[in-house]
Amino acid sequence: MLSDYRRRTPGFISDIIIMRLSPVSQHLLVFISVLSLEIITWTNSAVSALFYPFGSAGGDTINTAVDDGSSSVIQLLSPFLFFGRTYQQIYVNNNGHLTFNQLSSAYIPYSFPARGSQDIIAGLWTNLDNSVRGVVSYHQYTSGNVLTRATRDINTHFPNLSFTASWVFVATWDKVAYYSLTNTETSFQVVLISGRNFSFILMNYGDIAVTRHLVQAGYDTVSSTHYFVIPGSNNGSFISNLRNSSNVNVPGRWAFRVDGGSKSNKGNLITHYHQFVHHHNVLYPEIILLRWPRELNAQKKKKQIKKTSSSV
Repeated sequence: MLSDYRRRTPGFISDIIIMRLSPVSQHLLVFISVLSLEIITWTNSAVSALFYPFGSAGGDTINTAVDDGSSSVIQLLSPFLFFGRTYQQIYVNNNGHLTFNQLSSAYIPYSFPARGSQDIIAGLWTNLDNSVRGVVSYHQYTSGNVLTRATRDINTHFPNLSFTASWVFVATWDKVAYYSLTNTETSFQVVLISGRNFSFILMNYGDIAVTRHLVQAGYDTVSSTHYFVIPGSNNGSFISNLRNSSNVNVPGRWAFRVDGGSKSNKGNLITHYHQFVHHHNVLYPEIILLRWPRELNAQKKKKQIKKTSSSV
């Protein structure tokens, strides 16, 4: 069963196909050059290396441990450009998302594209409860090693930009429980990075517990002129796969340019075969492929013309 999921994001030139396959199948090989996702397993040490400093080590400000709570308004030390709108403030909401104009206690995520009236960055928007377990915190940087690291990361993921970070904002949800599921732990980060007229988002994923709650990861803008949903992130039964997925060949990391520029990251183009295999050799119920770009269709037409000409 196939369903199209259209991405309207600068720098991306293909549509997504979500393919639901029978568990009887054990693996799937992709034999063509496609825009694709890396599905790679990794260790807990890799999670630690992926995350930016947080908690006491990062000197974070910690949100009040209250269900459906939020930070107070945070005045940004540097403006953040998000698809044509420049923001001087932000809110870190305990339920896994960032908002700019007002805090949000919403625990049921909007389905992007929501075509709403606010800009939203959803690291993992769902019904979280830090009053039971876990810590939600944030920190801003305008100098030091974090800026050096952000500069390196962005230039790695977007190698044609020659970027230098001047400001970084790190929001972390560390081992936070889902509401009414007190034994669960979910960890992720949203990192905002800016410099000159460039703005980027990194979403870093550690251990993500499965959940029966509605979930959503990605971003959405006013009227949904720009939006993106991380494939598969709206299914709580398979949300733990976030730590193994990527659009920049770094397991657990998704990177986006959000100032409105058109240059994509280098990790979108994959040119080798892939096997998508679940533990115990059972295929993931949702296999996400990306429809090959127009160039492949053009090549196919050329071959058909050549074959027709040779047979005449």
